[in-house]
Amino acid sequence: MARTLCKGAEVALPVSTGTASSLSEATVVRLVNTDTAAHTVSVVETQSGTGIGSFTMPGGSVEYLEKNPTQCVFADDAAVLGAKVG
Repeated sequence: MARTLCKGAEVALPVSTGTASSLSEATVVRLVNTDTAAHTVSVVETQSGTGIGSFTMPGGSVEYLEKNPTQCVFADDAAVLGAKVG
C-alpha cells in the first residue's frame, strides 16, 4: 500500500514564472493533472528565476516531484494541482 504524508493544502499551481511557488519550501510535491489534456510543469530557481527544467504531465496523471526547498514550480494551466508531501 502506497502512503503519502500530507504536509500542506492542495492548490492550483501558478501559471507563470513570476508567481511560481515553492509550496511552503517543499522538497517533494505531489502533482495531479485534473484535465484530460497534457500540461507542462516547470521548475525555476526562484520566482521569476532561471529555469531548471520542465516536463509534460499527461491528462489525469499523478507525479511526485523532488526539488530543493527554495526552488519554485508553475504549470501552463491551473488544472495542475500541487501539494507539499513527505
